[in-house]
Amino acid sequence: MLPPAKAPQSLILASTSPYRRELLSRLQSPFEVCAPEVDETAWQNECPKDTAVRLALAKAQAVAAKYPHALVIGSDQVADLAGRAMGKPGNRERAREQLAAMSGREVTFQTALAVVCVDRGFVAQDLAPVRVRFRELSREEIEAYLDAEPAYDCAGSAKAEGLGIALLDSIESDDPTALIGLPLIRTCRLLRSAGLQLPALENKQ
Repeated sequence: MLPPAKAPQSLILASTSPYRRELLSRLQSPFEVCAPEVDETAWQNECPKDTAVRLALAKAQAVAAKYPHALVIGSDQVADLAGRAMGKPGNRERAREQLAAMSGREVTFQTALAVVCVDRGFVAQDLAPVRVRFRELSREEIEAYLDAEPAYDCAGSAKAEGLGIALLDSIESDDPTALIGLPLIRTCRLLRSAGLQLPALENKQ
């Protein structure tokens, strides 16, 4: 990593996810949002962790290529059930299948992060795995959950920040917001390495 230097003029989140946008806003540092337009299909025989790491960097690099002066954040999350990737279900049938498959089992949510600034030649990456154990879920519980909170846009079909927490037995992580989609502790660490002061210090005379 480069030593701390003058902060870039702009900060961009390479994602249109409302969850990541809300998380990054907690840092109270102005930022823009830009869709990375990256093919998120996993490569053949690619493990979930490698998919997340590759896509996080690809998203950051895609946006950074358009805005070379900016500091760009990319992130990706893949739910890993014993080596099987559990992506965003997209519909109720797939969400039902995912929740049934994860019932009573441990799932690792591989949340990868990348920060890139082309002009400075800055590239940094990190990974925040979150181990989640699901309760034994009955068919009725799964249907009731999907009626109340159809989490079709979430990897693993459950929103831990919402009602989905009721489906879980335990969560193990050293970066709690990683499960929602953006590991803020690691994000702060990488942004500070790139020269962005967090929290921002006011200029006092």
